Amino acid sequence: MSGITQQDVFIVTDNVLTPLGKTTAENFAKLKEGISGVKEHYRTAISPLSFFASLFDQDEQILKADEHDYTKFEQLLVASIADALNGSGIDIRDKKTILIISSTKGNISLLEDGINNIELKNRISLSTSAKLVAEHFGFQNKPIVVSNACISGVLGIITAMRLLRSGEYEHAVVAGADVISRFIMSGFQSFQALSPQQCKPFDQAHDGLNLGEGAATIILSTNEKYAQNIKVKGGSVSNDANHISGPSRTGEELAGAIKQALKDADLSPSDIDFISAHGTATVYNDEMEANAISIAGLQKVPTNSLKGYYGHTLGAAGLIESIISIQSLKQNLILPTIGFKEAANADKVNVLADAKRIKANNFLKTASGFGGCNAAVIFGK
Repeated sequence: MSGITQQDVFIVTDNVLTPLGKTTAENFAKLKEGISGVKEHYRTAISPLSFFASLFDQDEQILKADEHDYTKFEQLLVASIADALNGSGIDIRDKKTILIISSTKGNISLLEDGINNIELKNRISLSTSAKLVAEHFGFQNKPIVVSNACISGVLGIITAMRLLRSGEYEHAVVAGADVISRFIMSGFQSFQALSPQQCKPFDQAHDGLNLGEGAATIILSTNEKYAQNIKVKGGSVSNDANHISGPSRTGEELAGAIKQALKDADLSPSDIDFISAHGTATVYNDEMEANAISIAGLQKVPTNSLKGYYGHTLGAAGLIESIISIQSLKQNLILPTIGFKEAANADKVNVLADAKRIKANNFLKTASGFGGCNAAVIFGK
């Protein structure tokens, strides 16, 4: 790159907070046992009809003591960040540390029962939540909010990687969360995008997605004392400008992001050992993503989707799925795709129905979202 040497970006530590567990280790242990958080729910506050999703128990306490009256969304962020920071050695009061918050909908549920006034508009703003979370921990810099539909989590990681490479910051705390509400549920119902059963990513019988809620945090650094850790090697985003909600039918634009991420990481398709796909289990998404993976020359690479375990956790999805896949990389174990039996696009994507032991060095994480946004990020040893 014109003689400029890019700084390596290392993963310091992380957290995954979902209905399956409060830590990354707890979550990965459940996934290795094949346990899914997706269940049938009857919650009239969210939907008059029963639905399949991965939700926290209604009486579950996210923060044991909350004197600040944080919303559930903010509580998830605080709890996840606190666990990731615990014992990390990262100085959050250092001006070289930046907080990045990713979410698709944030506190959108406040619209459902609140009176539409200036106070509500301010409270519902993602910047308000980010400010509250930053103040809770004592971050010195103004937090950055990343909200770009369902690629928000992956985009948060890529944004952090670029800021750290620039030298402006030495550490980045990237956290994402979303909570399922009546507003969100009705939106996906109106698109007829939800499955009436547990979702089946990339399967011939795929018929829609399940929603899920959760949070995740990943801490990144350019400090060489973390040089033995997994790296964020490269990333890229694109937009296919195809439709307000529907993805590109060709997959060319996601393929472009994948190719650019490979170039950024100075890797070739043969260097990718597995793929953590977006894999929502909607017919359009799976077909587009399979096309993109094939166009990028990765059609034989072992691929999974974690949506059958967590549902689609929106702005947290890219973070949760990246962190779980980092555990796969460390343990050389690729998790199976729950719900997958017979491939819809067998010639374009190699989806795993069973767990696979593999000697892995690098993996690719993909994401796509409403409005035609796409993202690809590569992690490696």
